[in-house]
Amino acid sequence: MNHHHSPLENWQVTALSALFLATSLGGMFFAIPALEYLAWGAVLLSGTPLLLRALHQLRHGNISSALLVSIAMLASLLIGEIFAAAEIAFIMALGELLEHATVHRAQRGLQQLLFLNPVQARLIEEDGTETIIAAEAIHPGALLRVKPGENIPADGIVVAGKSSVNQAVLTGEALPVDCRTGSDVYAGTLNGEGCLDIRAEKEPGDTTLQRLISLVQEAGEHRAPVAREADRWASRLVPAALLLALAVFCILPLMGYPLNEARMRAVTVLVVFCPCALVLATPTAMAAAIGQATKKGVIIKSGEALETLARVTHLCFDKTGTLTQGKLVLRETITFGVEESELLRLAAAVESRSEHPLARAVVAACKEAELPDVTNFRTLPGRGVAATVEEQPLFCVNEAGMQEAETPLNAAVTAALQHLHSCGYATILVVRSGTCIGILALGDKLRPETQQVLASLRNCRRVLLTGDHVEAAKHITSGLELDALHGGLLPHEKVECVQQLRQQGAHVAMVGDGVNDAPALRRADVGISMSRLGSDITTEAADIALMNDELTRLPYLMRLAQATLGTIRVNIAAALLINLVAVSMSLAGLLTPITGALVHNAGSLLVVLNAALLYDRRFD
Repeated sequence: MNHHHSPLENWQVTALSALFLATSLGGMFFAIPALEYLAWGAVLLSGTPLLLRALHQLRHGNISSALLVSIAMLASLLIGEIFAAAEIAFIMALGELLEHATVHRAQRGLQQLLFLNPVQARLIEEDGTETIIAAEAIHPGALLRVKPGENIPADGIVVAGKSSVNQAVLTGEALPVDCRTGSDVYAGTLNGEGCLDIRAEKEPGDTTLQRLISLVQEAGEHRAPVAREADRWASRLVPAALLLALAVFCILPLMGYPLNEARMRAVTVLVVFCPCALVLATPTAMAAAIGQATKKGVIIKSGEALETLARVTHLCFDKTGTLTQGKLVLRETITFGVEESELLRLAAAVESRSEHPLARAVVAACKEAELPDVTNFRTLPGRGVAATVEEQPLFCVNEAGMQEAETPLNAAVTAALQHLHSCGYATILVVRSGTCIGILALGDKLRPETQQVLASLRNCRRVLLTGDHVEAAKHITSGLELDALHGGLLPHEKVECVQQLRQQGAHVAMVGDGVNDAPALRRADVGISMSRLGSDITTEAADIALMNDELTRLPYLMRLAQATLGTIRVNIAAALLINLVAVSMSLAGLLTPITGALVHNAGSLLVVLNAALLYDRRFD
């Protein structure tokens, strides 16, 4: 809900208002009239922004708790009950500040995503020379050259060269993609060790990366804020309170009561009907829950996110970096005529000279303290590496590199490759002196806690959304309790999956860690990011960030959200019950405006104390 903000709405001013109110109370207790009038300070400091907000909302057709409180405050002033008016204004100001303290949203992530846009490109002229041009000057059909370590400046097709390209910015996958003539490449992705000549296929404003940026921008506009419980009830309480107070003022004189008594009871009804406890019900519970979550390394960016999370019916997960560890490891080794340790020793010796992610994973898997000497090392762009080890030529290549190694693929090697590829693994064939002596299979690995976490979330449907091929995703997630799996998805297709679920009436939370997950995080009802391994962009796009990258915090977070919503409902019920009792007592003449204000102040205190219990409750 949009508020009309005033410079008086801050903690310093509210603290000063509390001082005026306390001094006035002291004046009443010790019968010092001069001090009693200090309550006007609280009225002016806390009541002015309250009245302005009520008028602002009324002009826009909104009836909220601020309107009823303003009427009660003004009515108290009209009959000379200054302290009652001040107390009402102060409680409302405190409630608003508690709510504002739980709601904040950073906006730097989109700007960081914009930094991924290429700035320059190497244009190949008709005579073969290279010219540096601005990326926005690229036109479809232009020939561009991308050297090792440079970002690809446009969506296009490779026309010459071989290399590996890191496409994690778009797909979230740790595995680099081998690209050669005819391969599609995308703007913003990082070229590896080879040189590529590409033909641009799209305008700079129509690239896959630009579409990703647009999705992040547009998704933020499709978020319906969760209305405060107090304002949902205020639309009922305001007319009821006004009608009841008017009825009391009109009927009591007809029953023989003095006009002054009728006026006092009518104002008392307005005072006790003020939903101060109701207003505090949500923000105090949210503040306590957010405070506890912060201690656990979970950053909740708004109370609305926590409230919405309690109603989630579908949990959508990214795979890489979320359910998996997000890094390459050696998963399987197949040998042909040599020991596994020998295969790893020879492969690690050659790969130790390479900076390729696959090479680093091979070296990390080797247990040998000392590796043999390597000579004649060379890189085969897009195919692998080669060297001389122990006076024999050794190749660590992919299937395309077998021709360079002058080694045909026999039936056993082909069958092994088919099995490994169906598992979603990247493969390295190790060839010594023209003979394939083994295959190294590398891939991602599930987090140790993934199975237990998913099993503990049975009250929601668990959906996997991944850029992996379906069969590869099924293999790595076999044994996990998933209700649905969707593979081969680009970022905009993940958004479409989330949107389809929401259109079917589901309340969707999306859990992800990569830049490619940002649009889906924004489009979901609640976005949850795995933040230590994830990008800052993902953290900013999400509503909730698991700062320690601990998936085990997810069940804790769900329990905390449900307990918080339960506390809010209890607080609201208690606030309404207190109002009902206080109104009955006011009608009977048992309360005055001041004692009525103290009664509903006691109700507010009860709500705050109940909410504070959330801070120390255990949800692990």
